[in-house]
Amino acid sequence: MSEDPLLREPRSDARATDRRARTFGRKRRSREELMVPPAEFRSYYGRPVLKPPVWEWKVPAYLFTGGLAAGTSLLAAGADLTGRPRLRRVGRTGSMAALLASVYLLVADLGRPERFHHMLRVAKPTSPMSVGTWILSAFGPGMGVAAAAELLPAGLRRSLPGRLLRAAARPAGLSSAVVAPAVASYTAVLLSQTAVPAWHEAHAQLPFVFTGSAAASSGGFAMALVPVEEAGPARALAAFGAATELVAAKVLEKRLGLTAEAYTTGRAHRLRKWSERLTAAGLLGTLLGHRSRAVSVAAGTALFAGSALQRFGVFEAGVESTKDPKYVVVPQRRRAASRP
Repeated sequence: MSEDPLLREPRSDARATDRRARTFGRKRRSREELMVPPAEFRSYYGRPVLKPPVWEWKVPAYLFTGGLAAGTSLLAAGADLTGRPRLRRVGRTGSMAALLASVYLLVADLGRPERFHHMLRVAKPTSPMSVGTWILSAFGPGMGVAAAAELLPAGLRRSLPGRLLRAAARPAGLSSAVVAPAVASYTAVLLSQTAVPAWHEAHAQLPFVFTGSAAASSGGFAMALVPVEEAGPARALAAFGAATELVAAKVLEKRLGLTAEAYTTGRAHRLRKWSERLTAAGLLGTLLGHRSRAVSVAAGTALFAGSALQRFGVFEAGVESTKDPKYVVVPQRRRAASRP
């Protein structure tokens, strides 16, 4: 039985009907999209996308003491070459004490001391942890010899071993000073190579923050312990480091976009805010109170404390950024959208 021609829709009318249906569908979808609320970044069964770092307070303390060891070794080398014995002594002994604290904190966080030794069995240029282990190994012996020469008892200074040790102190201290900039900055590279969003996204700024912080704390440490007449290099290093740290920290906040919220909210924000205040106060005291012993001590203490709070604030920002999926999802989507 043939179809009734009156019931058959002309071909042109059928095409028009399809166009109207598609237009209506698009308009309906547009209205539905406008009604959809902004997406919430949730993870599977409410779990974070990334696991928070299992590191404890020992790691940010290690970041701080490593920078302090590097900066004070530079001061000690400069003091040795320019004839400032008290600054040299404070720099060498302070650097060695900070280095020993760093090694203890690192090994304690690893849980098993032999793990540090195992890192020395191989050298992987692509691994920041491996490179950092070798940097510390290159830095430590020279500083140990230089510090031992400063702590040598007076009765042994004229003996043959004592004279040899004192003769080796300068080249040993200079060799450690050559490696010191790498010691001050490699921890920033180590953090930025992890998957933690607040650290990974700040890979371009963290080395400047950490290096400036190391210089500020080292200069402040020496300013607090050395008489003002010998503390000129310490004041210069402290002022340079404090200015670098303050500027780099602000640049970090401006350029990270969404991830900057991890640095500007919560506990990380409070720690870094106090760090900024103490560092700014220490910088002001360094520039204006260089002739006053009391002001030098106060300014040096403020810089020392501000540098420590900066490391703890950066660490806390990283931990918090792993708890919210948006810090992982949004940057990934932006990078994917920017690809050709």
